[in-house]
Amino acid sequence: MINDQGKSDGPVVPAKSPNNVAPATAEVVEERGPAKENTNGQNASRTQSRSSRQLPDAPSALDRVRRAARQSRARASRPKERFTALFHHVTEDRLRAAFFATSRRAAPGVDRITWQQYRADIDRRISDLHARLHRGAYRASPSRRVFIPKADGGERPLAIASLEDKIVQRAVAEVLCAVYEEDFLGFSYGFRAGRSQHDALDALAVGIFRNKINWVLDCDIRGFFDAMSHEWLQRFIEHRIGDGRILRLIQKWLKAGIMEDGKRTRPQVGSPQGATISPLLANVYLHYVFDLWAHAWRRRNAGGDMIMIRYADDIIVGFQLKSDASRFRFELTQRMQKFGLELHPEKTRMLQFGKLVPQYRKRDGKGRAETFDFLGFTHICGTSRGGKFLLLRRTIKKRMRASLKTIRSELMRRRHRSIPEQGTWVKSILRGHYAYFAVPGNICRVAAFRDQIVRHWLHALRRRSHKHNMTWDRMHQLAQTWAPSPRILHPWPEQRFDAKIRGRSPVR
Repeated sequence: MINDQGKSDGPVVPAKSPNNVAPATAEVVEERGPAKENTNGQNASRTQSRSSRQLPDAPSALDRVRRAARQSRARASRPKERFTALFHHVTEDRLRAAFFATSRRAAPGVDRITWQQYRADIDRRISDLHARLHRGAYRASPSRRVFIPKADGGERPLAIASLEDKIVQRAVAEVLCAVYEEDFLGFSYGFRAGRSQHDALDALAVGIFRNKINWVLDCDIRGFFDAMSHEWLQRFIEHRIGDGRILRLIQKWLKAGIMEDGKRTRPQVGSPQGATISPLLANVYLHYVFDLWAHAWRRRNAGGDMIMIRYADDIIVGFQLKSDASRFRFELTQRMQKFGLELHPEKTRMLQFGKLVPQYRKRDGKGRAETFDFLGFTHICGTSRGGKFLLLRRTIKKRMRASLKTIRSELMRRRHRSIPEQGTWVKSILRGHYAYFAVPGNICRVAAFRDQIVRHWLHALRRRSHKHNMTWDRMHQLAQTWAPSPRILHPWPEQRFDAKIRGRSPVR
């Protein structure tokens, strides 16, 4: 997020302000993370006269929307100011940029139009799409339903929208983000420009380490994307957006339905998981259902320190006092039910976790502290060699086994291809894994992942024929060439967190 001085704010450790202190305009610890501002977005036509007529440092149209959103948010006398003229920002240039931002290899929707087919006649198609949008002739297509396997053995339903729907949704989401990025709170990280999963992980780690956290509430919302109320969602959006054409577009996408086995269904609740607009709608929904409520609860009711991290529908809340945690969980359950949501009774857990917890449990003879999973990592209360608290983050075993199972099948399918081709694929898989999981304290799991891939590759190569000459010595040579050894690629959480928030102004 860009503050009023033109500086980018850093990520967040949402902590409760000190007790018995007069309210301030900003919290002591909580900071707003950086948000990409899309400053290259323009409404001017792509002509040679554009560069001569526009000043070099002239703000873009969306910059002006952001500024207006920031100003309206700051005016206590106008807390419900709405944006009634946004649709004109959905220009041909923005639609064209949205097209090129979509994946070229994405599966087609029900219209079966691929990226390459659309690209062959891009100018006419974009011009026609823009005209249909602005005269109200655009119609949303149903999404094609597919299922992908989950780590727990189940299947996750995904909705594949048509290419034109993806283009329009991406363009509209860009416009709406100019408003909502000024409204979203600091502890919200999921699907926001300039905020990554590692920013959320860093904020959680620093929050646990620097605050008096003894209890963690790990919240799981049952089937969130399929349970969002269309009625409540529309009311939430209308609270900030007053442009009827934008509102009608969102209604069209929600009511377009799902196409599965040749049958079209129109769910009365939920947003298609996988649709380009769904992450923004989910953030808007939870902004009103959880973020604003939890932020107010922390200020009014918490008797001790409290931190919050939300990445989409994954929520972690830390407490100093068990009484705060129990009360918050009870009231949060009621809050969710009011808006058609439900905390999963088995996956939502309250556990003792924090830097003093190992001492407490050792004193009480309770053994090791419990662990919780968040964004692909199991979080563990550990100690350093010097006996100090150390938050350990290890790759979730279940997810690691599922990934290795998929990779083994793919290696068997590719076993008759050339060694360099297979090696290039193996290297890309490992580099992608290292880029996310190579955090301090996780080198053992990352190394084990690499070793297992090498073993699976050896097994696949030996299955090329009955007479193979693939020995372990030769396999080690291939591994040295195509399977890079792991190394830590991420700094310690507090180092990166401090670097991002240094010199930034805290927010409300």
